Amino acid sequence: MDRLPLHQDLYLIAHDQAGRPLIHQSSLALGLAGAALLDLLLAGRPAPADPRSELKRAVADGVYDRTREGLLDSGVLVRVSRRRMGVLPYTRYELADIASIVRASSGVRSAVEGWKPPDARCAGLCGLVAVLRLEAELYLDQPGNRLVTRLREIAAAAGPPVPELVEIVDTLVAEAAVAVYR
Repeated sequence: MDRLPLHQDLYLIAHDQAGRPLIHQSSLALGLAGAALLDLLLAGRPAPADPRSELKRAVADGVYDRTREGLLDSGVLVRVSRRRMGVLPYTRYELADIASIVRASSGVRSAVEGWKPPDARCAGLCGLVAVLRLEAELYLDQPGNRLVTRLREIAAAAGPPVPELVEIVDTLVAEAAVAVYR
């Protein structure tokens, strides 16, 4: 199977096997927008004049739903409809195969454990996993804070545009978190 785009890997890491998001959807949407933009930048596209505005626009344009639909179209996710208490319908988007999440997180795990040097894409994913505090989903035997520090170090050591974009996503996630209190 071909490697998924960065934002789809992040989506898989940020959901449990039953398809439930592990973090708040607005934070995840910012991370997905950052991952999608990073993929474009690493492919040689010119950087937008204002990445913050570009990320906010992607969130407003439904990057979360578009990412999920892309994974459905490629067969990585399947739509499952059920009823709660036999009455209340709900839909989940579950993994078609557990191997997809293993592939999505394998590069990050390899970089953290030192098995393989990370490329810029992997370093970006490391930084976004740290920003979104998804480190527990890597199932590495390390304390959470030390693992987050290591993930951030990997992202910081990558060349441009990785550290800059990870920092922008970090700032936007923090701003979104405190916006509730304004």
